Amino acid sequence: MRRKVALIVLFGLMVLAVGLILFPGGSARLPQTVSAAEGHGFDVADLDTTCKPCQDFFNYASGGWIKRNPIQPEYASWGRFNALQNHNQEVLRQILEAAAVTKSANGSIDQKIGDFYSACMSTDAVEAAGIKPIEPELERIAAISNLAQLQDEAAHLQSLGTRVFFSFGSEQDDKNSQQVIGGASQGGLGLPDRDYYTKDDDKSKQTRDQYVQHIGKMMELAGDAPDKASAEARTVLAIETQMAKASKTRVERRDPEANYHKMDPAQLRALTPDFSWETYFRNVGFPNIHSVNVGQPEFFQALDKQLKSVPISDWKIYLRWHLITASAPALPGKFVDENFNFYGRTLTGAKEIQPRWKRCVNATDRNLGEALGQKYVEKVFPPQAKQRANQMVQNLVASLRSDLETLPWMSDPTRKQAVAKLSAIALKIGYPDKWRDYSAYEVGRDSYIANLERGSAFEFHRELAKIDKPVDRTEWGMSPPTVNAYYDANMNEIVFPAGILQPPFFDAQADDALNYGGIGAVIGHEMTHGFDDQGAQYDAQGNLHNWWTPEDLKNFKERTACVEKQFDSFVVTDDLHENGKLVLGESIADLGGLTIAHMAFDHTLAGKPEPAPIDGFTPEQRFFLSFARIWGTTARPEFERMMTTVDPHPLPRFRAAGALMNTPEFAKAFDCQAGDKMVKPSDQVCKIW
Repeated sequence: MRRKVALIVLFGLMVLAVGLILFPGGSARLPQTVSAAEGHGFDVADLDTTCKPCQDFFNYASGGWIKRNPIQPEYASWGRFNALQNHNQEVLRQILEAAAVTKSANGSIDQKIGDFYSACMSTDAVEAAGIKPIEPELERIAAISNLAQLQDEAAHLQSLGTRVFFSFGSEQDDKNSQQVIGGASQGGLGLPDRDYYTKDDDKSKQTRDQYVQHIGKMMELAGDAPDKASAEARTVLAIETQMAKASKTRVERRDPEANYHKMDPAQLRALTPDFSWETYFRNVGFPNIHSVNVGQPEFFQALDKQLKSVPISDWKIYLRWHLITASAPALPGKFVDENFNFYGRTLTGAKEIQPRWKRCVNATDRNLGEALGQKYVEKVFPPQAKQRANQMVQNLVASLRSDLETLPWMSDPTRKQAVAKLSAIALKIGYPDKWRDYSAYEVGRDSYIANLERGSAFEFHRELAKIDKPVDRTEWGMSPPTVNAYYDANMNEIVFPAGILQPPFFDAQADDALNYGGIGAVIGHEMTHGFDDQGAQYDAQGNLHNWWTPEDLKNFKERTACVEKQFDSFVVTDDLHENGKLVLGESIADLGGLTIAHMAFDHTLAGKPEPAPIDGFTPEQRFFLSFARIWGTTARPEFERMMTTVDPHPLPRFRAAGALMNTPEFAKAFDCQAGDKMVKPSDQVCKIW
């Protein structure tokens, strides 16, 4: 439940002669070059030399790579993040297959990850079991006869990983970041977002119709007659539509102050007279929870009324549906295929389901991430890689500090607070200093779905056990193999798993231009999240507290409004634009990350002879090419439409172009001129940091 901001939730040039490069919009004769083939770097074949860098730098930097790397059938998009993730999956597969065939001591890491993976891969056992593994839960649902039993069963299903009614877990107190409290937020939907239920455009109506058809098919697979299944599907949609209408939009949920409502038991009772929180806490095993942040009180008030107005028989259909859909990945192939048909093919445009081994690798990582991560780190992340990454972070921190200390629009009182916050940012690189203890999680080869249920129960209990206790600052929110990074506002920390500290983002053997343009911009991105439109509302201790003077806050909001307006203008497809308010935080971080990374890179060149160009590119050009290439991605139209609705990150092509358009150093490096698409008019340039 903690507020984390992640990098992604989860993305030429014609060489005429050695040293002579033709730049559309200008030309430059460069010194004698060396080739990247002599060391580590990028492949010039990744460029698309038919594109002009000053008109379309995204395709200029990655068009060749994109053409050679079309979207694989089992993916909704394919880019550099996917390619690295695919590589990491192969490494994890080797680890898991070795563990699966090795006789290891019961309770050991190898036993747990090996047995989990083996049970997942045992398709014969899954097929033979049918839906028997969930029959006890289906019987519990069928036995519900009153509101109290309905609430009891909802709590039980939540503990098993079934997302009914709402979301509940632990989170740091936004206004006392040293303490953990309970966190309750809106939820209970089967579609990706409340907008899928509330929008009236033809595409949204079509998606709802397809969702109803999907529910009906799944209910039929579970044994219901077609007519009954069809009626049940309409019932589910009706219930979820009421929930969606009471839910806040994703933009509204980006305001931390508006989503902070700390309540004690008496206030919870007053909020929902017909939903007993005392009983809920007892059912989930923690009867003495004293403080809960109710993120969206209006949702819970509406749900409280809905619990009484909707017949128990309809609620039983709703619970049954959510149990079946949550269990589908571990049920026989007919459930898996129908589940993919809607959530994969219909919503994202993916053509094929991922092979079983990839799904099992991902499931192992989700359930035993830090156990599997220990093996991964031993294999791919040597100490020297961590040391170089750490040095880069320190250089970027120094650059951001220098920037904060000289910003012309920030007054000294605010500046002092900003520098203090930067100095307090904690750094986590590669993997945790203290590994998670999975001894309470029983894993066997007998049943894949049983492993999933026990894993969900383990994690649910682990999260709730934190409530009303001090914060554990050693904890990580991502597993080491994850190709991502994040900033946590309450912890005031930046976290970089080993999974992303790999080429093309980071290469300990590559030149500074590539590393600062790649992982340097990622590091700067996460640091800048501490000062984006959300992060700027938290102080150095991670508390929601205004540390800005009124005039500085006004200046800051004017600058962020420029970024919002810029991204509103980006056209996804004919009738769909980026939502500037939704992607504002990530766009601010992209711009700030690029700016800070470039400053740090310049610092590495200070007082030294300018390095020779490589493959005809100056260090400056290689820096910007490295930045753009990490966003090299192509995606299916269905997926882009979905992500524009639900994802606070802009689409990759806009991430590559948006920040560069506001960067004069980029225009200078590629001799771009006023009027070029990659050069914004001076009065429209967005500059914050």
